[in-house]
Parts: sequence; C-alpha cells; structure tokens
Amino acid sequence: MDSAIQKNHPETNPSVLVVMGVSGCGKSSVGQALACSLGWTLHEGDTYHAEESIRKMQAGIPLTDEDRSGWLDTLTHLLNSAIATPGTGVVLTCSALKRKYRDRLRDAGPRGSVGFIFLDLGYETALQRVQDRSGHFFSPELVANQFATLERPESEGAVLCVDATLPLAEIVQRTRSWLGLPNAMTP
Repeated sequence: MDSAIQKNHPETNPSVLVVMGVSGCGKSSVGQALACSLGWTLHEGDTYHAEESIRKMQAGIPLTDEDRSGWLDTLTHLLNSAIATPGTGVVLTCSALKRKYRDRLRDAGPRGSVGFIFLDLGYETALQRVQDRSGHFFSPELVANQFATLERPESEGAVLCVDATLPLAEIVQRTRSWLGLPNAMTP
C-alpha cells in the first residue's frame, strides 16, 4: 500500500478532497472524519441530487449520464467557489464512478487542487452495507449497477486508493500521510 500512496501522491496539496466509491463504501463516515481531522468543510454530494434523480434511485432505476450532468455541474461550481477562497478546504462525498465524472470535478480548479480518496470495497460487502442501512434513498438493487459503472481510478494522478474495510481512524491517518500531514487524533 505504501508504494501506491507514493505513486499517486498529489503534485500539490489539494484544497478539495473528493471521497469516492460505490454506495455503501463509507463515503459519509470517512468524509465526516476527514473534515473534522483537517478542519475543512464537509459537503454531502447526495444532498445536491435533483428530486427526480432521488425518486429514480428509490425506485431502483439507475441514473444516466444525463441525470448526473446537472448534479456534477452543481458540485463543480461548489468546488470552484471553495477553491477560489484561499485558506479554505472542502471534503466532498461523491460516488464519482466514471473517469469523466472525476475529470469534471477536477475542472473546478487549477491542476492539483482536487484530490480523490477512493474507498475500495467488494460487491458482497457493499450490498450488505446498503441493505443494512436505514433512512437512505439508495435502493440495494442498484449496487450491481454501481459496480458495472465503476471505472477504477488507480492509474489517475492525485488519487489515494484505500481499503474501505479498514478502521475509520486508519483511513484518516493514511489520507493525512498521503497529504504529507502529521498524524493527528481522529474521532
């Protein structure tokens, strides 16, 4: 894992971290812990979905690229605003399953201003986690579609790939190390 961290280390310290992966990988928990550890603002990407998209996901209907387009525009604008404000950092949770989605988010600012934390998780574990959670609009029937859509980001720059089954504190520490920051107490 250490060689992967060095290989994909960001060229500059990003002011935005996108916590990404399939549904059930722990984006919200990791995002919250990272935002707390870094003193950055957290934005839950799911809260920016259009009502129609939420209804589709509740019904087990996969979103299309067209469905995601306005959502990605909104997220990119949000990141652009954060990047334009010096001294602020943002953690965004967003599935960012395809490279073209990640590239749109990267377009929010200058090269190196957006980094990605890919929470890598197997299908069975993701499905179990989605089935076990309550109060979320995402239908378990969509987990297979998420894996079919996922374009793994390992060969992209400024991406830290982390095993999503690691303890939360360890994921935060690996991210801090990847960013070149000292160890810190985490929640």
